[in-house]
Formats: sequence, structure tokens, C-alpha cells
Amino acid sequence: MNGMRFYLFRTTSKIVELARSGKIGRARKLFDEIPHKDLVAWNAMLTAYSNLGLYQQSLSLFGSMRVSHLKLDNFTFSAALNACAGASHLRFGATLHALVIVSGYLSCLPVANSLIDMYGKCLRPDDARKVHDEMSDSNEVTLCSLLFAYANSYQFGTATELFRSMPERVVIAWNIMIAGHARCGEVEACLHLFKEMCGSLCQPDQWTFSALVNACAESMEMLYGCMVHGFVIKSGWSSAMEVKNSILSFYAKLECHDDAIRVFNSFGCFNQVSWNAIIDAHMKSGDTHNAFLAFQQAPEKNIVSWTSMIAGYTRNGNGELALSMFLDMTQNSVQLDDLVAGAVLHACASLAILVHGRMIHGCIIRHGLDKYLYVGNSLVNMYAKCGDIEGSRLSFHALLEKDLVSWNSMLFAFGLHGKANEAIGLYREMVASGVKPDEVTFTGLLMTCSHLGLINEGFELFQSMSLEFGLSHGMDHVACMLDMLGRGGYVAEARSLAKKYSKSSKSRSNSWEVLLGACYAHGDLGTGSRVGEYLKNLEPEKEIGYVLLSNLYSASGQWKNAEIVRKAMVDQGVKKVVGSSWIEIRNEMTSFVSGNNAYPFMAEISKVLHFLQLEMRHAS
Repeated sequence: MNGMRFYLFRTTSKIVELARSGKIGRARKLFDEIPHKDLVAWNAMLTAYSNLGLYQQSLSLFGSMRVSHLKLDNFTFSAALNACAGASHLRFGATLHALVIVSGYLSCLPVANSLIDMYGKCLRPDDARKVHDEMSDSNEVTLCSLLFAYANSYQFGTATELFRSMPERVVIAWNIMIAGHARCGEVEACLHLFKEMCGSLCQPDQWTFSALVNACAESMEMLYGCMVHGFVIKSGWSSAMEVKNSILSFYAKLECHDDAIRVFNSFGCFNQVSWNAIIDAHMKSGDTHNAFLAFQQAPEKNIVSWTSMIAGYTRNGNGELALSMFLDMTQNSVQLDDLVAGAVLHACASLAILVHGRMIHGCIIRHGLDKYLYVGNSLVNMYAKCGDIEGSRLSFHALLEKDLVSWNSMLFAFGLHGKANEAIGLYREMVASGVKPDEVTFTGLLMTCSHLGLINEGFELFQSMSLEFGLSHGMDHVACMLDMLGRGGYVAEARSLAKKYSKSSKSRSNSWEVLLGACYAHGDLGTGSRVGEYLKNLEPEKEIGYVLLSNLYSASGQWKNAEIVRKAMVDQGVKKVVGSSWIEIRNEMTSFVSGNNAYPFMAEISKVLHFLQLEMRHAS
């Protein structure tokens, strides 16, 4: 008997040691090898998963623990509730709450505090308040957990009231308030709280300064960020790892690449967050090579490291490398989460390779990630861009809960596939269900109307933006309307609309580009030549004005003017981007580049294209 106790003690200690060093796979293997597990061993493994952020595994293990008929204790409930909090798994958390009551552990202070924390992280502050009000005993952790519940749900009025009524405002309470406002990007509110904190007897710590820097990053306030950075240096907290990482992330988010590199190079030592931040900084500046070097140099890589690489490659137009990175990740036995699943689905969407998207979808189902909203929305988008509208529709209807992104993704999917009636029908269903459309919704609808020539419907939607929903007409909405009018041959009306909405230089150029395209499509040389010359002068470094104007002159037989435009383009050093396209056949991708006819079966391809062109003309 003593030998078995010693074996359990030694093995459990080893499990804890392995988990703390990040070797969770080896820890689980050792745990599974224990023939007769006691409660301490189960709790050690449960806590190990929870501490490493592997919440789903922790909850799955808790289910297995229940089947083993072991009597649960306060450590079991605390670890399981922490996993629910981390995963924002409200339903599981509520079930645990009932189990806590039945088991008689509601009077245990750490368990009650874990319940408050769980409800707070699941954005249920009222439920957290109920737990608090039923407690016979409380401490600083109790009040701070309740404060976090309100701040995390952005109920700052109630949070402030609770904060002011606290008998002693400890550092963590100040940090919760500052961090809450920081998540909303409310820099001035954060600085006001910080000033008040400094005036009290409470001294700020590294988490305070980290929250302040994060507020500047969230609000994209460069001036405030530099000011806080200066204060951090003066206060002597610049060497604290958490603060350094926040400063690094701030410069990375604002795409101040050189500043981010300088901060990174000043680090005496790095942790995983530091490496992830510099990878992100390189990716945001488009420097995929140095991002990969930083990824390779990082001594340890977590799910964030892999996600940053996959998302970064996709954002920089390297979808193939993103998929290759995902494959490496799975071969390294890294546990998938919803964010990396969404990132790799975006890579598949950017490449428009359906077979890869379906393979990833299968992988997502096997890991139980298909129920996450972000993943579901990404699936809708991926199937639409890979040409499978039915797959997109099925993914949309499979969503247990739909947010605005879900509806918008499906609207764009219908629009992309020319299904205007379905898009407009879905929009009406969305509004009827109480979801308020935003600017993105109308961009998708107007693009659909434009491509299918639904001018009356487009005008109705355009007007309802401001009249019914109080939304401003942005650059994209005006561009869609101009494109719609231009395609319909209403060039004069398009020109009038362009003049009305051209305010900023950016919206001016975008509007006139669309208008020039309409003039070219309908051979309107008079309007087109004026718009083209204006566009050339407005943005002489952009190719589109030169190309469309030159094409317009050529189509009208004015070869000399076309040559003058092309010469002006060369003199300005503007180069035309070569047109390209690609097609996937039997899982193999073939690319075509304008001007390069060195392809196998080119003659046959040309014959088929000629035949299709005749068919299209006959159909129209």
C-alpha cells in the first residue's frame, strides 16, 4: 500500500513537472499509464491542461473523471471552472454550477470565486452578482472577480460604482478598470484612472503600464503611445517583460516596423510573447522572410506563433506558404484552435482551391472546431470563394448562432455567384430577425445589384442606408453605384453622382476610376477623355487612369492620343501590372499570364475560348 502511494506521489509530481515545462503530451502519456489513479493525479492533469490554455482537453478530461465515479473536491471544481472561463463555455459552466451546489462546495471560497470568474469571462455579470450575493464570506479576489465581470462586459457604470465602494482599492482593481477601458480603446479614460491611481497610495505595476500601452494600441493613438512609452522608461518599468511585449505589440500594430525592431533588439531576454510580437510586426510590414527567420529562431512555438505565420502569409498573398505552414504545424502535433482554423480557411479562400478547403474542413470537424462562430463564418467565405455556393449555404445554416459577419458572409457569397434574389431575400430575413445591417452589408448588396444590372433595387438600397439605418455612404458604396450606372449606360448620371460624393482625394480617385471604366465600356470619348486627364493629374503614380484612357482612345481610333498617354505613363515611371488568371483541374493548378502563350494545348484552349465567346454573344 505504501509502495502504491509513493508511486502515485512520484508519478503525479512528474506530471506536474512535465506540464510546467510545456511537455503536456508526455505528461498525459504518463497519466494514462497510471493503473489506479487517485483524485490528486486527476486534479494535477486537469489543472495542467487548464493552466496551459488547453481548455477543451481539460473539460474532456473532467467528463472522463466523472465517469470514473471519483468523488470531486474543491480543486477539481476550481480547475474545471477555470477551463470553462478560458473557453467561454457558459453551458458547461452552468452545469458545473449546479454540480457545485449539489456537492455542497458553494460555501468553499475558492470555488465560489471561480464561479464568479467563469460568469465574468462568459459575459454574464448578473449571474456573477447572484453568486456573490449568495456567499457568506468574501475576500479581495471575490470583489475583483465581480469587478472584472462588469468591466469585461463593458458595464462601466456598474463597474465604477463597485470600484468606488471597495473598502480598499488594491492594484489589481485599478488594473481591471484600466484594462477594461483599454479594450475599448478609451485612452483618456485610462490615463485619468492612471493619474488618480498615482495620486493614491497604490503604486502601478507592470500590468498597469501594459494595459495603458494596450489602450494606445487599440485606439491607434501614436502620440499617446509614445508618451506612455516615455513615462514607462522614466518610471523604471521598461525592463519588465510584460511591458516590453506590450510596447513591441503597440509599434507592430501601428505598423511602425523600424520602431518595433528597435524595441525588440533592446530586449536582453525574450519570451514566447516577444517572439510572436516580432513575427507579427514583420508580417504587417510585408517582410515575410524576416518573419520566418524569427519564427525559426524562437526557441519555443505555441499556437499563436503558428497562427501569426499562417495569417501573415495569407495577408501577404502567399496562400501556398500558409497551407505549407499549416501542414508543418499538424506534423508537429500542435493542437488546433478556432483562430488557426479560421486563418488556414482564409488561405484556402485566397487560393480558391476547393479540394484543400474540404480537407481543412474535415480536419476542423475531427477537432470539434466547426461549432465556433469564427470558424463557421470562415467556412461560408471559403466555400463561396472556391465556387461551391451550396457548401457555403450549408455552412451558414449549420451555424448555431449567427452574428452580423455570418449574414454578411452569406450575402457576399450569393452576390459572388450572381444570386441576386437570394441575396436580397437573405437581407430581408436578416433585418426581420432583428440584426441591424452595417456598411459592409450594403457594400455586398450594391455589388450584387451592380453586377446583375438591378438599378432600381440598387437605388432603393442606397437610399435606405441613410434614411432607414442612419449609415453614411462610403467610398465603396458610391463606387458600386457608379459601376451600376456605368454598366447600365447611364454615364451622365454616374458623373453627376461622382461629383456629389467626391470629397476626399481617396474617394475622388476611386469614383473617377469607376466612371472612366464606364466611359470605356460604352465608348463615351467626350466624358472619358476629361475624366481620364483629371485622373492622371490627381494620382499620376497609378496605372489605371493611363491604361483605361489609352484603351478608350485606341477603341475610338485615336491612335496618336493613345500613344501620347502611354508615353506619359512611361515618363512617370508607371508600370502596368501584368494580368493573370489560374484554374484548378484534378487538384492541379495552372496559371496564365497575359502576353505569354507558351502553354501546352494553347491552340485547343484558344479554340474553346473562341467557341465560348460565340455562345455568349448568341445568348445575349
